[in-house]
Amino acid sequence: MGSVYVETVIAAPLERVWGATQDHREHARWDVRFGRIEAVAGTAPAEFTYATAVLPGVEIAGFGVHGGERRRDGEAVSSLRFGSDDRRSPIRDGAGYWRYVPVDGGVRFLTGYRYRTRWGRLGRWFDLGFGPVFGWATAWSFDRLRIWLEHGVPPERARLHAAAELLLRGGLVVAATVDGRPWSLLLATVFAVAVPPHRKTPAARRCRRRPGKGDQR
Repeated sequence: MGSVYVETVIAAPLERVWGATQDHREHARWDVRFGRIEAVAGTAPAEFTYATAVLPGVEIAGFGVHGGERRRDGEAVSSLRFGSDDRRSPIRDGAGYWRYVPVDGGVRFLTGYRYRTRWGRLGRWFDLGFGPVFGWATAWSFDRLRIWLEHGVPPERARLHAAAELLLRGGLVVAATVDGRPWSLLLATVFAVAVPPHRKTPAARRCRRRPGKGDQR
């Protein structure tokens, strides 16, 4: 069984973080794992369907159900179950949660979830590569949400920032390779890998990826 944990701190009111994550239309804007999310009307707890584009013109569909709870101490939690009947999906089903913990100046927003793979032993082997990518995508999305709520950068623009930086870093490495001087290639590679992204460009590295004591439910 695969598992993912991601945590960040967002300098925004809890109500704003709650709204941007619980509204399926807002959620689909910042979460790179989903191409679209559609609510199923008249269901309680709330059911939804989703689709993710894995290749141009190729989508994998899934379904889920979630419920939110506000606690007396000011915290909030939202539980989730999800799955897919599409045999092309490496994930069969899973469950997890979002927690919203008020802290000085904002909200500590974290998630933890587990999932089962399909395809038997092949799926377990595949998850050795898929799992880290899935975790990275979750963390990258959390940082994109943080940048949106803290700096007012729409998720769509943040995606363009990320693409531009990626092209810039890759272009420097290509130029250094063409140049042919080893020191030039070394400097370009160090810059591309080690220099932190711009503060308004999403980066998974800014998020915590392992739970602390008491962070798992």
